[in-house]
Amino acid sequence: MGYDISQITDYLYISAWPERKYAEEIRSLNVRLILSTHWLLPGKVLRQPPIQLLWLPMIDSPLTPIPLPLLHRGVQAALPVIQGGGNILVHCRYGVHRSVAMACCVLIGKGYSADEAMQLAKNRRDRADPYRWYIRSRIEKFELDWLRTKNRPAI
Repeated sequence: MGYDISQITDYLYISAWPERKYAEEIRSLNVRLILSTHWLLPGKVLRQPPIQLLWLPMIDSPLTPIPLPLLHRGVQAALPVIQGGGNILVHCRYGVHRSVAMACCVLIGKGYSADEAMQLAKNRRDRADPYRWYIRSRIEKFELDWLRTKNRPAI
């Protein structure tokens, strides 16, 4: 495969910007949902069935923390797709910070701890950097928020 993509689990991939020329390769991986964390939308060919796209534009900066509501939206969209047998592709510009943070949050949604998710992402994608302090802090904050929300009694 010529595309900069890493398989993290049977159902989760992290990549750099998905160029149109790789659309068929992405489809061949049974990707049914792309979580785009870049400021620009991927090409239209990557927003057509059977692929859905959820655009979650984020800034990669220690001065602007990744918003927890965006992480929650991504996880809430990903879990039913995974449950239905589809795969998820998470991307940002280079596949180093924003996409890795989002992928770790998907793993947390699947039951991994933040530490397990970060280690798995790093082990499966060399360039992944979930341990950058401002990325790690958002992953850990998401885990606490996810567990608190998940354990909240229904009204």
